[in-house]
Amino acid sequence: MRRLFVTRPGDEGLPGPQRRQAMLVMVLGTLMSVLDNGIVNIALPTLAQELVVSESRAVWVTNVYQLVCAALLLGFAALSRLIGRRRLYLGGLALFVLASLCCALSRSFEWLVASRMLQGIGAAAMLSIGPSMYRLIFPSRLLGSAIGIGALVVAFGIAFGPSLGGIILHFASWPWLFAINVPLGVLALVLGIRALPSETIKSRGFDWLGALLSASMLSGFVFSLDHIGHGARGTSAWLPLLLSVLCLVLFVWRQRRADAPLVPLPMFRATRFSIAAMISLMAFVAQGITFVGLPFMFQTVMGATPLEAALLFTPWPLALMLMGPLSGRLADRFNPTLISSLGLAIFLLGMLSLVTLTAESGAVSIAWRAMLCGVGYGLFQAPNNREMIGSVALTYSANASGVLASVRTFGQALGTASVGLMLALSWGSLTYALWLGCASVVVALALSVWRIPLARTEA
Repeated sequence: MRRLFVTRPGDEGLPGPQRRQAMLVMVLGTLMSVLDNGIVNIALPTLAQELVVSESRAVWVTNVYQLVCAALLLGFAALSRLIGRRRLYLGGLALFVLASLCCALSRSFEWLVASRMLQGIGAAAMLSIGPSMYRLIFPSRLLGSAIGIGALVVAFGIAFGPSLGGIILHFASWPWLFAINVPLGVLALVLGIRALPSETIKSRGFDWLGALLSASMLSGFVFSLDHIGHGARGTSAWLPLLLSVLCLVLFVWRQRRADAPLVPLPMFRATRFSIAAMISLMAFVAQGITFVGLPFMFQTVMGATPLEAALLFTPWPLALMLMGPLSGRLADRFNPTLISSLGLAIFLLGMLSLVTLTAESGAVSIAWRAMLCGVGYGLFQAPNNREMIGSVALTYSANASGVLASVRTFGQALGTASVGLMLALSWGSLTYALWLGCASVVVALALSVWRIPLARTEA
């Protein structure tokens, strides 16, 4: 870790001491925004009871955050080229902190949903450009290690969200789920004003029509998948999906003709970038299936309490904490596609072991399986993210960061919907959902192994 903050002659980015503060800002901002995408899930029954709404309505406390965040990721990534990544990140962080305070003070369901919408806007601003900020902060010789820390924070936040939510609810009331962000956010904001780097802004205009189509495409897709996953059928489920596909076609048409496209399509001509994006999507589908399917298994099949179910996830984030920095450092020294392929292979073994869980499985039996998944995912994610961010030109890094965040959101949404579909089918089960996750990892592993010689020749 210390090597990240040592300055050498010819280093780009910030001086060593300033990197430390900037890194802390990035860690705090990313952790808060990712945690709030999952920390609320375990509290939905409590929210429904205390705010006197049905559980189906309470789900919108989570849904509105995910929908708004998904809709704005690509737009914010492009907007950063117009106003600068520093301003966008600090603005998103300030809004997120204010919205967190509003959530904690909410005493009605409507007020809480509106506050969560503001939170989603702030989170989208930070997540859309988070990985690309590391190219401004760190020299290229440390890019893999820095992105490894960022990937670790994202993966840890996703994995540890349910556990942290269960622990907070065990000792305090639900407003503390949001209030915990306020002091951390204020600290990050103060440090960010001092430490985050500025950059030269080249005004190229902004593709407002592309942003509208992007928001409609992404939010419609997530909305439809969520409804299908909760058992919706007919027009209410499929119409948003059809509209999303139509917006996708119009979006691609617009990007080919816009003077300042929201997503520069030439970026996808970089084969390594496109393959890394597809691999990331498939891996997040598998992770989404696991994080939604296992709580059902722990509580409905094994009879665990919400807190016990949350704690059973603990080995996963602990393994990520150990493997994330190591995988990023390895990616700086060796072919990152080789490291990520090894991680996917271990992740697949962990997924296959989860399929064998039964109602009689004990805590130790669950723990080593969860830890195996965490080791594999931690070894995979940082090198793959390095491929995505590092395989495109610096001018496209903010856009690549937005694509990475969008792929993560899509993957999680698709994984969640897959579990819902499997449970809704007469022949479906949680075991089949986990098998589907295994199949998704197999596809990701096959693509990752195929690209190893490509990365070696293009490096």
